[in-house]
Amino acid sequence: MDNKNIKILIADDEPDIIEFLQYNLQKEGFQVFSAPDGEQALRIAKAEQPHLIILDIMMPKMDGIEVCRNLRELPEFKQTLIAFLTARDEDFTQVAALDVGGDDYITKPIRPRVFISRLFALLRRLDKQNDGVIEKDNNIHIGSIIINKEKISVKKDGVEIFLAKKEFELLCLLVSRPGKVYTRAEIFHKIWGNDVIVGDRTIDVHIRKLREKIGESHIGTVKGIGYKFEE
Repeated sequence: MDNKNIKILIADDEPDIIEFLQYNLQKEGFQVFSAPDGEQALRIAKAEQPHLIILDIMMPKMDGIEVCRNLRELPEFKQTLIAFLTARDEDFTQVAALDVGGDDYITKPIRPRVFISRLFALLRRLDKQNDGVIEKDNNIHIGSIIINKEKISVKKDGVEIFLAKKEFELLCLLVSRPGKVYTRAEIFHKIWGNDVIVGDRTIDVHIRKLREKIGESHIGTVKGIGYKFEE
């Protein structure tokens, strides 16, 4: 996708940060919108439908985590890229940001080249969403893997792989958004639900078995956070 066709929304209550980011992103050819607080960020997001939203966490009226939670509840923002940009680097804040649907977590102070590189890495997912995961004939094709949700079957390089029910559900979840980091809490909620109590080792065992069956390289670990699918 051409940069000039990509819309980016920045929400931050520091005018200097807005100006700095806007300058660097416009220099790359992006369409850039800005908001000084969470409430305006929501309004602009709904009006402009940006491809990528960059949220500060500590903002007036509505913080970035609440903005992200509100957006993810709307069908049109289920696949929108959302990155958090904040001076807070505590593990619990990062986990909370990813739990509500954030795709990345970038800490201040910002180095322009690193920041732009991180955004380009995120934006590559737009192409993956369009081209990397192909659905046809009830099958999901991603790389050498073919998943049939109706038959609950998986093939890799034409060879059928037998997965247990939860392994299959876990693979489908990770494949649904390649490159997105799913936190352990998010995986527990989506695969086992809130009413089922399972131990911390349960997810580790399922990930290990899934790696043994489809290949180590496909499932990446983000230490202390969770897991993601890699082509």
